[in-house]
Amino acid sequence: MKKSDTSQGLPASELISQRIAELGDWRGQTLGRMRKLVKEAAPDVVEEWKWMGTPVWSHDGIICTGESYKDKVKLTFAKGASLKDPAGLFNSSLDGNVRRAIDILEGEEVDESAFKALIRQAAALNSSRSKPAKKAKS
Repeated sequence: MKKSDTSQGLPASELISQRIAELGDWRGQTLGRMRKLVKEAAPDVVEEWKWMGTPVWSHDGIICTGESYKDKVKLTFAKGASLKDPAGLFNSSLDGNVRRAIDILEGEEVDESAFKALIRQAAALNSSRSKPAKKAKS
């Protein structure tokens, strides 16, 4: 049975929690820690489950995805190239015009305050680019 068959109808937050538990090693711990930081930085974030099993955090558009690989956890920011990164967290996908990513290897720590600043900045960027509400007639 395919994993996607068992996940139909479950909320994205539960699917993400299952993924973290399934990983069962440093990658699950890392993904769980980064998820917690995303939620702290952007309390209104929406968790989604896309592309056959990728955790996605959105706020008026995608903020970032959380992928797990054999040797790393990758957090890809959809509009990362438009974000200021004074702490230099972005260390992957640096050549593109749109996305930027943070690859976290086993044993690495991410500067939590700098990461939260990127999340808040990405959410604000998405909100500024969303369609403005129609003004009510006075």
